[in-house]
Amino acid sequence: MQYLLENIHRIYSPSVTHPHRIDLLAGDALLMAEGRIAAIGTAGELARAPGITRVSAEGGIVTPGFVDSHQHPLFGAHRHEEFEQRNQGSSYREIAAAGGGIRASVRSLRTATSEQLKTGLRKRWRECLDCGTTTFEGKSGYGLNLEQELRSLRLLGEVAAEEGFTVVRTLLAAHDVPDEYRERREDYISLIIEEILPAARQEGLADCTDIFCEEGVFSVEESRRILTASLDLGIPVRLHADQLSASGGARLAAELGALSADHLEQIDSAGIEALQKAGVIALLLPGSTCFLRMQQYAPARELIAAGCVTALATNLNPGSGMFVSLPLIMHLACLQLQLTSSEALWAATMGGARVLQLADRKGALTVGYDADLLVWDVREPAEIPYQPNIRPQQVWLSGRQVIRR
Repeated sequence: MQYLLENIHRIYSPSVTHPHRIDLLAGDALLMAEGRIAAIGTAGELARAPGITRVSAEGGIVTPGFVDSHQHPLFGAHRHEEFEQRNQGSSYREIAAAGGGIRASVRSLRTATSEQLKTGLRKRWRECLDCGTTTFEGKSGYGLNLEQELRSLRLLGEVAAEEGFTVVRTLLAAHDVPDEYRERREDYISLIIEEILPAARQEGLADCTDIFCEEGVFSVEESRRILTASLDLGIPVRLHADQLSASGGARLAAELGALSADHLEQIDSAGIEALQKAGVIALLLPGSTCFLRMQQYAPARELIAAGCVTALATNLNPGSGMFVSLPLIMHLACLQLQLTSSEALWAATMGGARVLQLADRKGALTVGYDADLLVWDVREPAEIPYQPNIRPQQVWLSGRQVIRR
């Protein structure tokens, strides 16, 4: 089926080659065929092909679908009680030390059925789609044993296939040390290296490996061992880095050639320089900074001034970021990280696509790319982060219109 999306006010595409730049494309129509962008031009030119179904954008602007490159979307129970504890003065570390935090989500996921987990995941991803996200990253990390980590990765793939979504699956077995290994952390590290990583590799379940490199979770040296084992298996790596303390996670990400270093609220100048030299993407998550009531946001302007490429994501998870809307994250990025609207839009599309190694088909409006499109009832892209509750009027997923308001 071929669709001609016409009556477009303007078409905006993130630059594939120039980080943080948004290009205004010539034309008022876009042709989609076999799930991809076939042509961009004028309706008069593109409507000549036979067998075209014409759909009006009703004078809206068109951008690519968002690429959410950091999510923990598969979980059991909510952790709203921790939200209230923080409102009463408890810190993230204090809640975790008392048995809450990630370990609470581990206990919840292990007792949930697969159908319960899939139902929750499907609901959350549909909410993300309603806000314009068309490509997802999904982490494990609430199972923390061989059986549950592999189950999590399988369920992420199953729901994505059922919904028609593209998902990049990330193994996050090194999210924390589970309760049963609290006094045997070396045994848990060995389990990850010797059993979980090889099993995920053998089944083809993990596109990437991630780790929570942080004081009190996994040290730099422990992270280096686990991530090196992943690289030895041919699985690329990422890091939760320098979120709660300047632990050296960003420098380790640079040393290992990671795809991204995520969070970075506490990154120092040496970490910024290392990321730039290694070409590691700085993935910024201002939603979780706000959610955890942290005072210091990632130094986005310093990162960009140093030549680092940035990405934005929701960090959807039950403990530090119940966010499904990338427009809301863009809004926070403009207010708290001092990004421009164009920088925020690029980071939420092409930036995410680069992190997920999908920049050759996602995150831009280019002939041959997947036809993941959003139609907005606005006149300029700056109106998207300006209105944090905005929703696209139309969402196109692989050349199919899946939402029309």
